Amino acid sequence: MTAKTLTPLFEISLSAIRANAEGVTDAEALIQPQPGGNCMNWVIGHIVSSREGMLKLLGEPPVLQPEAAARYERGTAPITSEGDGLPLSKLLVALATSQERLLRGIADATEEKWNEAVPNFGTARQAVHFLHFHESYHAGQIALLRRMAGKKGAIQ
Repeated sequence: MTAKTLTPLFEISLSAIRANAEGVTDAEALIQPQPGGNCMNWVIGHIVSSREGMLKLLGEPPVLQPEAAARYERGTAPITSEGDGLPLSKLLVALATSQERLLRGIADATEEKWNEAVPNFGTARQAVHFLHFHESYHAGQIALLRRMAGKKGAIQ
């Protein structure tokens, strides 16, 4: 895949995340699915944190401070209260900033860059493909978490 195919995929992903987060309060973004899972705040933060790896891979600067990104890494404890993690509004700004940088990195990537070896993924191209799938998986969770917050579906 190239910028021509990856760019619209990440644009759709961002659009879906934004639509499903629209009108959700910080308190609603902390609702935990039962018997397990993570709240909307953690899921969106996790997407931003995961994008940090793509940004680094593509030569773009990070959007989060390392300690903020670490709070949302796979396997971290659930976020259960305001102040534990970033407010939803800040996560959405970080997501938008990461989008700009990610799309710039994708547009500027050379064939040599796409073919660079990346541990656990194969090549940079394979890593970005996987991470887009990963993001899409979590974007679907955000739609369900929106419903758990008592909101009607955002994408009809």
